[in-house]
Amino acid sequence: MTAVVVTSFVLLGAAALVAVVFVARAGNLVDRAVGLDLTASVMVNALAVGAAVVAGGDPVDLILLWGLLAFLGNVAVARFVERRGSGS
Repeated sequence: MTAVVVTSFVLLGAAALVAVVFVARAGNLVDRAVGLDLTASVMVNALAVGAAVVAGGDPVDLILLWGLLAFLGNVAVARFVERRGSGS
């Protein structure tokens, strides 16, 4: 199981790095929102892998809270972009 956990964290770290670079190079607000959503998803998945490793139920609350906050943030950005008219 150790190899699976290490591989999971390495791949999640690589995905987080790609997401951060994408956010830094994004040209408009919509691209940045997508990159930040990807970053939040990677963080939720990393917390889930960590919860599976420790086999405890405590991080599940944090995972649900982080996922809800990421969703609400995406909705807020989508409403802002819709009212603004363009994504740039």
